[in-house]
Order: sequence, then structure tokens, then C-alpha cells
Amino acid sequence: MAAPTANSAEDSARKHNKSQSTFIFENTTTAVAAAQMRNHLNKLAETVPEPEMRKQFETQMDAFFSLFRRYLADKAKGNTVDWDRIQPPKPEQVINYDELPEDINKDFLSKLAVLKLNGGLGTSMGCVGPKSIIEVREGQTFLDLAVRQIEYLNDTYNTSVPFVLMNSFNTDSDTQTIIKKYEGHNVEIITFNQSQYPRVYKDSLLPVPKDIEAPIDSWYPPGHGDLFESIENSGVLDELIKRGKEILFVSNSDNLGAVVDFRILNHMVVSKAEYIMELTDKTRADVKGGTIIDYDGSVRLLEIAQVPKDHTEEFKSIKKFKYFNTNNLWINLKAMKRVVENSELELEIIANGKTISVGKGESDIGVLQLETAVGAAIRHFKGAHGVNVSRRRFLPVKTCSDLLLVKSDLYALSHGALEVSPGRFGPAPLIKLGSHFKKVSDFQKRIPYIPKIVELDHLTITGNVNLGKGVVLKGTVIVVCSDGQKIDIPNGSILENVVITGNLSILEH
Repeated sequence: MAAPTANSAEDSARKHNKSQSTFIFENTTTAVAAAQMRNHLNKLAETVPEPEMRKQFETQMDAFFSLFRRYLADKAKGNTVDWDRIQPPKPEQVINYDELPEDINKDFLSKLAVLKLNGGLGTSMGCVGPKSIIEVREGQTFLDLAVRQIEYLNDTYNTSVPFVLMNSFNTDSDTQTIIKKYEGHNVEIITFNQSQYPRVYKDSLLPVPKDIEAPIDSWYPPGHGDLFESIENSGVLDELIKRGKEILFVSNSDNLGAVVDFRILNHMVVSKAEYIMELTDKTRADVKGGTIIDYDGSVRLLEIAQVPKDHTEEFKSIKKFKYFNTNNLWINLKAMKRVVENSELELEIIANGKTISVGKGESDIGVLQLETAVGAAIRHFKGAHGVNVSRRRFLPVKTCSDLLLVKSDLYALSHGALEVSPGRFGPAPLIKLGSHFKKVSDFQKRIPYIPKIVELDHLTITGNVNLGKGVVLKGTVIVVCSDGQKIDIPNGSILENVVITGNLSILEH
């Protein structure tokens, strides 16, 4: 090998010095940002007047500061995974639901507590207040249906499954008022609040609020990954363990498919797994959802935000990554306490960009809220794995398109749970309602009577469209109304494999 020339040695030294300078600069910048944040958080704590409240606030700010420092470190090194170390999950890391034993012990219900993540508002659907109080079926809300499910379990099996709600500062007050109506029912409702963290300016990386009385949009609830710290700090975790509860079934409050499943509960107890994640098969509509992977032999959740840009399409592949996370999770309570007490949790950080209004005539300001996802905790638990479940256990209501689906004759209501009509074959239809149906109030005005859709495969409606009473939809139905026009579907219409345009002409599709 030829000896390096003087020029090549100089180039190498120059690159090394540049690399060292960059490293020193980045570390100095990170240290300065962390120190500034710490000072501002201390000043925030000083604005809390009552000593006990200040102590609680300081605990939350310490947790936030830890999250912020990890965000700075991730930002410096790049918050992506080493793609070469990623593989699809091994067979033992994802078990098919059909392979679980049918011979179950229903006495295991005595070990169970059920928790709903209840921190979200209904603003995306044009509603005010907790999303869980939106009416979804036969005059009943998400919360009503969940309470009915637990009460039915307790009545039928002579047990005492507690129903736990993790609220946020946005939803707690309304929720506390609403749950009073369940007094006298055979279900114990336990509530606690997740943390309240300060939003951070994108440019300066300083907290938005200047004092504890700052406007509400200065704060945010930091995602459902905050479950672990908040349930421990609230004392609810210790109380459940003290009462002999061993397993917590966690799900989103808007997922109407997330009901207690005896086979998964039985498998959780018998297998001694500390954490089980329910997965379902990906479709083209789910390609951005988090998926389970094998990472150097251990099971992990991979979110699209962690994927290097040149591998995004590979991540979306239905063939390579067949499953996505439903956020129906089964977690061992003692294991949860262990990972929190030992500070074992390091959940991947989601930097969620938002804008807040600063007043009339001024531009909105970009802010960040640092969040974590409860599913990312899977790698911190022993024996953790996924169970591949039917799509019927994943019925989230994120939009009015979803609302039409769950209100329809496709499902019947049984003890608070939705059951698929025996007349339905195959998966649920794909429904796409346009912007005229975005708000629940507009949806109810335009579709005052839910159409029959048992034989529907696909529905698209856009524009100024109204549906009459007793409408039946079959096959593929597309209704497109141009700007300035109006389409009224008459009472009793039967639409099958048609396209309806602005002049109400019907074409074979």
C-alpha cells in the first residue's frame, strides 16, 4: 500500500478537526439549551403558591426535563434506527389469536383491571369536551358502552373488575361530572390524571408558559406513554396491586372493538408474559401505523417517525411488515411498577409540531410538544410479544366516516359491545366522507338516518349531499357533488354499484 501523501494527511487532519469541532459545538449547544430549560422550569415552579401542589408540579417538571434532555440528544444524533438491524418479527414474537387455547379459566377475571386512555378531546370531529362523551350508538357514548361492558362482566361472573380512566387536564373536570351518573352501578370507576407539560417554542426551545396560570394552550398532555409514570405517581398502581390485581388491559377510549377477551387474558396468565400487544393485519389504509419488529433479537415497536427517509416505502410494505399496533395492550402491574421504580423506561420521543395563536393581527407561532407512546414500552418487559387478532378488535372512531360505520346495521349492540351482523361477509366496508361531513353536527344534519350498509363494499361522498330515510347502499357507491350544486338522495333509495354526480345522473360502476 502506498504511503499517504502530505496532502492526503492534511485533508484527513482537516476532516478530523472539522468533525471534532462539530461534535463540540453540538454538545455545547445541547448543554446550553438544557441549562436554559432547567432555569425556566425552576421559575415556573416558583409561581405555584401551595407547597403540596408545588411538590407535585416539580415532580412533573423533573420528568419533563428528562424527556427534553433525551430529545436534545436524539436531535443531535438523529432519531432514527439502524435499518440493517431490523427484521420482521419471528414466529414466537407474534402469535396468531386462533392458536390460543380455547380452554380458559374465567376465574382469571379476578386478576384484571381495565383502563381506558381518556385524555383526548373531540375537537377533530367538531365537538367540545372529552371525546369519550360523543354519542356513538343508540344514544350512548363511548364511556357509556365501556361501563356497560364492565358491569356485565361483574354481574355475569360475580367478580369485581375495576374500570380505570386516565384523564388529562383537558378532560378531567367534565369526566368527573359525567361519571356521577354511574353511581349505583356494579362497576367501580377509578380516575387519575396524566401529566401536564409545557409546550416549547420551536425556535428558542424555551417553554411557552411563564407561570402556572398561563393560558391552557401553553400546556399539553404528553401522550399515552405517560401512563407508566402517572399511574405510579397517582398511587393507583399500588392500590391495584394491593387489591390482588395483576393485569391491566389498556386501550383507547374511542376503540369500540377493544373489549375484554378471555383467551388473551388466559394466555397472559398462563404464559407469564409481562406485556402483550394486540396486532392486526395491515391494509393499504394502515401503512403509516406502528409495526412490531425484531431488533437484534428483541421485540420492538417501530413508528414511521423513526424510519430513515430512504426506507419509508419499505416500512409501508404490507408484505415485509404485515401487522400494525391496535394499542390494545395487556400489561403486568408488578412489572410496570418495576420498570418505573428502576427508571428502566426510555420510550422513543415523538416531537409533535403545533401552532398556537398569540393574538389578533399577529402570526401564529410554531411550538413542539414532546410525547411518548405506550406501545413503545414493549421492549422493556420480559416475555413481551404480539397477538395477531381479528380486525374486529380494532374499531376506532377518529372521523365521521368511522362514526357512520359503527352506527350502522353492520353491527348490533350486546351488553355494551358491538357484534358484527351475521349477514355480513368479509371485512368492514371502506367509507370516505368529504369535508362537508367533518363535524359531528354536520354529519347528523346531512345523514339524519343511518343507511343500511350490510352489503356495502365502498362508499365515497363529497360535497353538498344529504341522505334521506331508509336508504340502502350496496357494492360500490360514489356520490360527488360539485361546488354550488346539491344532491338529495330520496327516502327509500336503493343504490348499488353506482356513481351519482351533480346532475343526479346514475351511471353503472
